[in-house]
Amino acid sequence: MSLKNIVKEFRVKNKCKAIGRRGRSHIAPEGSSVSSSLSTNESLNQSIWVDLPPELLLDIIHRIESGQTLWPARRDVVACASVCRSWREMTKEVVKVPEVSGLLTFPISLRQPGPRDDPIQCFIKRERATGIYRLYLGLSPALSGDKSKLLLSAKRVRRATGAEFVVSLSGNDFSRSSSNYIGKLRSNFLGTKFTVYENQPPPFNRKLPPSMQVSPWVSSSSSSYNIASILYELNVLRTRGPRRMQCIMHSIPISAIQEGGKIQSPTDFINQGKKKKKQLMDFCSGNLGGESIVKEPLILKNKSPRWHEQLQCWCLNFKGRVTVASVKNFQLVAAAAEAGKNMNIPEEEQERVILQFGKIGKDIFTMDYRYPISAFQAFAICLSSFDTKPVCE
Repeated sequence: MSLKNIVKEFRVKNKCKAIGRRGRSHIAPEGSSVSSSLSTNESLNQSIWVDLPPELLLDIIHRIESGQTLWPARRDVVACASVCRSWREMTKEVVKVPEVSGLLTFPISLRQPGPRDDPIQCFIKRERATGIYRLYLGLSPALSGDKSKLLLSAKRVRRATGAEFVVSLSGNDFSRSSSNYIGKLRSNFLGTKFTVYENQPPPFNRKLPPSMQVSPWVSSSSSSYNIASILYELNVLRTRGPRRMQCIMHSIPISAIQEGGKIQSPTDFINQGKKKKKQLMDFCSGNLGGESIVKEPLILKNKSPRWHEQLQCWCLNFKGRVTVASVKNFQLVAAAAEAGKNMNIPEEEQERVILQFGKIGKDIFTMDYRYPISAFQAFAICLSSFDTKPVCE
């Protein structure tokens, strides 16, 4: 039986379960339609797919996961997780996070750090007429073709005080009340400062201080968590040269890239109801001035390019991933020192490019990211490069 038939069978089963749940709140005579639906539900509970031995189930999922490493074939792994609860739990145990496997499988993978070694290669397509930016998994549209996997989408919205990018898991749904909404990027009036917000709280190990906690009853639609700030340096003298930028990752400690450092990854999306009791908004709505949840946040800076005398332009080594000169092109590395304080970052980590972004064609850009930032964080940083910055150029 194919995986599609498995999913179809369990959709029928879940429908019968729903009928059964509605009937349990009432008293019904024997022989009624409710009792018959309950008996049908019990028979479906004995399905061979639910009662598979754990060893056999583990072997099946291992074979599927190891054999399907590219999209769209990797959707079979997602189909396994949608069969039933036991299959879902087993699949979550088998599928490793992107930091270890280097693969994106579930939507939560977009909020988890990228791989430590080889970066995950993506590309962004811009639609000027609609102001929509779509992030795809793949080398480029020419090489990936129809096999490109849509990861995230963003829509630019003009505000009186600046621009705003609404980020969604869907290609067309940008409503903040939708389950596809994942976060946003907001700029100031001059386009020199951007703030990245997530609708999910960042994972942390320690309790928040009382000063960083607000009302225990918070509506889900207003829940926003400031996870990063992007700053562009003003070019007051109008000197020639590339943009200078700095990213303060409020939810990532500097220890994440130090020797033996780790970062806590989210394992699932938090289901926020209309009112979530004791919801801690550590730095929501920017009221705390971009205060970090970690004592020493990771700071990224753009890698300084070199001047090429023959080409008469600033150059960076993008290793063939960027082919068109643009003021938007950049590479981000970890800041080794700040305000005279040594961050104890290994020399290898100082040279390692964490995020690179550049143009390869008309309205087509590449985006490669790695540990410790996630796909959503990388996408938000790249979106800030699209906004107009007349005082920075």
